[in-house]
Amino acid sequence: MSVFLSRGELEEIFGRADKIRLGVVGDFCLDIYLTIDSSASEVSVETGLVTQPVREEHHYLGGGGNVIGNLVSLGVGSVEAFGVVGRDLRGEEIRDRLEGFGVETSGLIFQDSDWDTSAYTKLYENGVEDKRIDYGNFNRLNDKTADRLLDKISDSLGGLDLVVVNQQLKHGIHTDYFRRGLRELIKKHENVIFVVDSRDFSDEFDGAYRKINVYEGARILGREYPPGSLVSLEATRDIGFELYNRWKKPLFLTRGENGLLVYTDAGVTGIPGMMFFSRIDPVGAGDSLLAGLALALALGYDPAKAGFLGNLVAGVTVQKLFKTGTASAEEVLDLYDNAMYRLRPELAVSLKRAKYLAESEIEIVTNPPPANFRIIHAVFDHDGTISTLRQGWESVMERVMLEAILGDRYSSVGEVEFEQVRERVLEYIDKTTGVQTLVQMQGLVELVREFGYVNRDRVLDEYGYKAIYLRALKDYIRNRIEKFERGELDVSDLTLKGAVAFLKLLYDRGILLYLASGTDVEDVRKEAELLGYGRFFGERIYGATDSTLYEPKRMVVKEILTRRIVSEESLSGVVVFGDGPVEIREGFRMGCYTVGVASDEVRRYGLNLSKRRRLVEAGADLVIPDFSQGRLLEKLFF
Repeated sequence: MSVFLSRGELEEIFGRADKIRLGVVGDFCLDIYLTIDSSASEVSVETGLVTQPVREEHHYLGGGGNVIGNLVSLGVGSVEAFGVVGRDLRGEEIRDRLEGFGVETSGLIFQDSDWDTSAYTKLYENGVEDKRIDYGNFNRLNDKTADRLLDKISDSLGGLDLVVVNQQLKHGIHTDYFRRGLRELIKKHENVIFVVDSRDFSDEFDGAYRKINVYEGARILGREYPPGSLVSLEATRDIGFELYNRWKKPLFLTRGENGLLVYTDAGVTGIPGMMFFSRIDPVGAGDSLLAGLALALALGYDPAKAGFLGNLVAGVTVQKLFKTGTASAEEVLDLYDNAMYRLRPELAVSLKRAKYLAESEIEIVTNPPPANFRIIHAVFDHDGTISTLRQGWESVMERVMLEAILGDRYSSVGEVEFEQVRERVLEYIDKTTGVQTLVQMQGLVELVREFGYVNRDRVLDEYGYKAIYLRALKDYIRNRIEKFERGELDVSDLTLKGAVAFLKLLYDRGILLYLASGTDVEDVRKEAELLGYGRFFGERIYGATDSTLYEPKRMVVKEILTRRIVSEESLSGVVVFGDGPVEIREGFRMGCYTVGVASDEVRRYGLNLSKRRRLVEAGADLVIPDFSQGRLLEKLFF
């Protein structure tokens, strides 16, 4: 990471948030979410068409309203809204919701003609969005309304610490006439920070800070990238520098899941994106990021730290599905404590960029250990790093998830429907491989609710589904152990290539070895003894004490690094080996040297590209496919 806010700074920001006063000038919209349940469909007598019954309806503030919702949720003490609504139910609802937040709405004015309050009506069935129904596409702001709105803004500027300008509608308040008047206010009030987030007119607001995504920035410079395409870090940097040199004011250039770049006179600072393992919803994420950075800027923090806070706020809201979500201070602090950053996204998706130790399959992601580096302690993840006893867990989880989602219809659902559900399950399992089981089960809860085959009052929580999965997995493992005991499998069938030999090599060198697992600790000890490497670890085998009650992997690794090792000496001689992002992330956070094991658990040797991507993003310094080149690793560390 290029920049951090400390937890103390975050707490200080939230502790002072109620002292500041912000204004939001923007397009105020309503987002209406309708959940369709065709099980109650009827054929209309009048039209002969099948109806779309609405099971649930939820309304959320969008546009400038969503920015305000986030500011209020973050604890900002005073917010003023400046915009236009129509004299209709949607306009009344927006005003009522804002006033319910304690927002000053005298600047939210009505236009009696040629104006319908903007709204997006989104229809979802089985988690899939249908064609949207929009209101407000034919709005025309007249100059008289624009003057009234500009006067309201002007009258309030003397008491505001910062003004956010939101523009996302082509047929909203941002007419040529209004933009000209707003530019004059920005020029006149140089002591007030204006932060502009404009889809179509970013190039026009001289004197303002800008928040803009890389595609919009490229378009201003006459370049086009297909929506959703990867714009390389190098190309993004060039776009940002050109825009900053043109505007000469702080610039926040967002990159979607890859984070953002912040440009100031001091140069460019990178804020990485975050890894999420359940489904995410990016709707409204830009508004959340804007609210977070506005809060920090208003309190005097530099733009880079403001961008870091904005990134955290957006990280909270993208995890809230089917809503333009808001983030509270508590949620932001929780994410800060647990965030998993995507550190090197370009390298992670491209083997062409990979660099290797000469004549080896050992990928050097950062730098080799320094010449004076010596291992004192080595922390090993268990499953997928040493043991392959649990290889095949994916098929066990697939069955558990399919039965949970389909419920009583597991045997009777049509083949096409079954395969649609199965495809989503397989995609989800692949995406979440290597993370805590409890997190995977939280995602399962959402999938069960999303597909709607099971009545809501019969949906279990993540602990209930985890217990079912662990019972099924235990039966599967017992069967493999019985095969081992009968001689149908041997140690080479149940361990990664070269793993046991490498453990012995380290043990013979006098290295203290630690085994970390999210499995019940007694099971880990038995399995390590069974497969012949328990003696290398001795009493330094750690796992869960009750794996159905809490998710232990991260806690176990953290316990080893912060209590078992630090109490003896520094972490400068510690290497963490693991095939999952959790243990690599913890090693990275603690400043250890990290070796990602991108193992193919089916073959027990060779590179797993999906694992490699996750490990590179999580912070691995080296990536190896297995331990078959253990002697070369030995040369790196001794």
